[in-house]
Amino acid sequence: MSNKITLYPEIEAVVNGFEFENLLPERKEVLQPLINFIQAKSSEKEEIRLNLICTHNSRRSHLAQIWAQAAAAHYQIPQVYCYSGGTEATAMFHVVAETLEQTGFKVQALSTGSNPVYAVKYAENEHPVVAFSKTYYNEFNPEEGFAAIMTCSQADGGCPFIAGAEKRIAITYEDPKEFDNSPQQVEKYNERSLQIGLEMFYVFSQIRK
Repeated sequence: MSNKITLYPEIEAVVNGFEFENLLPERKEVLQPLINFIQAKSSEKEEIRLNLICTHNSRRSHLAQIWAQAAAAHYQIPQVYCYSGGTEATAMFHVVAETLEQTGFKVQALSTGSNPVYAVKYAENEHPVVAFSKTYYNEFNPEEGFAAIMTCSQADGGCPFIAGAEKRIAITYEDPKEFDNSPQQVEKYNERSLQIGLEMFYVFSQIRK
């Protein structure tokens, strides 16, 4: 593998504060199928494609996609390609971009309008994650050989079949949307982002190279 990828210092500081021992055993059990999928692909030196899916591809799936891509880089797991999608397309909620920026990610709006496109960078020399709302079966996403990771119970229950998915894994999170326009909005979005970040970093920390 090439030189170690260094995340932006603000993100590194957050990651250094992650305490995997705080993860409950039942949560580790939920994450284990994803670890197994990544490990099997990594051991065979195959490409690892993860499609993080929630209902509107507006909040949790984007956070999971971006944190997972950063975690793969941090732990130098090669050939990891993270995507996201929804059962329908809406827009990546602007507070998600703001929450990531507060954590140290560099976020650039590439377009405006009803469904803006963002470039999200976690390290100086790494390709940005392109973030916008789309369906999980959008042409932007892989057609086969990927793990479909259901990040909300609605998408998990409403999509019994994901075409092309090699593996389907439910890792669900509470929706921070319920705190929109409330005094707790900033706190709750940050809380959810850090929970997802902790769990995605735990997943990739378990991969043996």
